[in-house]
Amino acid sequence: MAESGSPQPKRPNPPRKEQSDLRKPLQVIHISRKEEVKSLGDLDSNISEENQENTDPQQSKPTKEGVKRTLVSPAKPLDILSQDDDNPLEAESKVSENLSMGDLLAQENLSQKNKPSTQSYNSNNFLERTVDEFDFDEGAFLAALEENEPIGNTGEIAKGSVIGVESDGVYVDIGGKAPGFMPKNECGLGVISNLKERFQKGLEVEVLVTREQNADGMVTISCRALALRKSWDKALELAKEGKVVEVKINGFNRGGVTCDLEGLRGFIPRSQLNEGEKHETLVGKSLNVAFIEVTPDNRKLILSEKKAATAAMFANFKIGQLVEGKVISIKPYGFFVDLGGISGLLHQSMITNGSLRSLREVFDQGDIVKALITDLDPGRGRIGLNTAMLEGIPGEIIIEKDKVLREAEDRAKKAQTILKAQEEKKEEEIQ
Repeated sequence: MAESGSPQPKRPNPPRKEQSDLRKPLQVIHISRKEEVKSLGDLDSNISEENQENTDPQQSKPTKEGVKRTLVSPAKPLDILSQDDDNPLEAESKVSENLSMGDLLAQENLSQKNKPSTQSYNSNNFLERTVDEFDFDEGAFLAALEENEPIGNTGEIAKGSVIGVESDGVYVDIGGKAPGFMPKNECGLGVISNLKERFQKGLEVEVLVTREQNADGMVTISCRALALRKSWDKALELAKEGKVVEVKINGFNRGGVTCDLEGLRGFIPRSQLNEGEKHETLVGKSLNVAFIEVTPDNRKLILSEKKAATAAMFANFKIGQLVEGKVISIKPYGFFVDLGGISGLLHQSMITNGSLRSLREVFDQGDIVKALITDLDPGRGRIGLNTAMLEGIPGEIIIEKDKVLREAEDRAKKAQTILKAQEEKKEEEIQ
C-alpha cells in the first residue's frame, strides 16, 4: 500500500456539460453557376426533342408536378410566354417555380448582352468619349495655375509701390497675395535715418527678392541688394572696356588703401600706388584708378593707380588706326613695338602674307614700324598690330619694305574699309 503521506495522482476532469451542447455549424449551400448553366442546356435540348415529336402545343402532357412543360428558353425573356395560357401572370409564376438559379443568371446575362451599347470605339479600338460639361478644361486649368502662381522667386527683380512704413521696415505691394517686406537695413546703401521721408506711401520702387514667400505668402525684398547687383554689373563693364574711374580714398591698412566705387568697397594695394610709402596720407583724396580684378562672387574689387595711366592711353586708339612706333623687343613669336608709353604686339603671322624665314628679314630692334591696329583689348592691356594688310602683293614688305612704309597711309585706307566690313559682320552675328 502506498503511504498515506504520498501525493495522489491527478485525475482528468470530466467534460463539462456546456461543452456537450455545442452549436451545430451553419450549413452553407454552394451554388455552382457553371453546373446550373450546364443542366439548363441539357433541359433545353430535351425540350426541343419533345417539341419535334409533338408539334401541337395543346397536346403537351403535364409533368409530375402538374405544370406544363412550356419552359422558357434562356434565349427568350420571361415576358414571352405560351399563348395558350389563360392567365399570363399565373403562367409566369408557374414557369418561375421550375427555373433554377442558373436559369435566372443565364437569362440576366443574355439580357445584358442584348442591350444596345451606348459606348463607341474608334478604328484603333480605343473608347471614344464625348465632351461634356464635366470634362477637363486645359485652358481653365492653366489660367487657375497662373492666377495662383507665387510671385517673387529668389533673385528676381520686382516692381511695386509702398503701402506701409513701420519702424523695422517697409511694406511694398509687388502683386502677390501678400505684400513684400523690406527690412530697415535693406532699404538702401548706407544708413537711412528716416524711413518715412525716404519711402512715402505710393512711391514706386524696384526691389530684389532675397527670400521666397513664407506660409503667409509674404516675401522678403531688398533695395540694397539690387543696388549692389547693379554696381557689380557696372564695374564688370567698366573693367572690360578698360575705363579709368575716379574714386575717393576712405581708409587704409598695412597693405594699401580702401575706397568707395558705386557703393562697392574697393582696395588699392601699396604696390599699385604712385605714393605707396606714405599711403596713409591719401585718405580723403581722389585718385584715378584702373581695374585689376573684379569678382562679384567673392566681393573682390582690386584697383590700380599706376595702371590708370596706361589704361587712359587706350582711349586714343581704335580698330583700323594706323600707328607708328619703335621695335623694343624681338621674341620668337613676334615684335613688341613701343607706341608712346604702351606696347603693341606685331605677331609673326601678321607681318606678311608671304613666306617668312626669319623675323629679322623685315625688322630689327630699334627700327621704326608703321602698322594697323587690328586687335584692341583694354581690359587686358593688349594691342594687336598688323603690317600684312599694307601689302599689295604677298611678301611685298620683305622685298620693298621702304616703299610699303612710305605709302602706308594710302594703303591703310583700303585696309580700313576691309576691317570695317569685318566688324559689321561680327556685330550682325552677335545680334
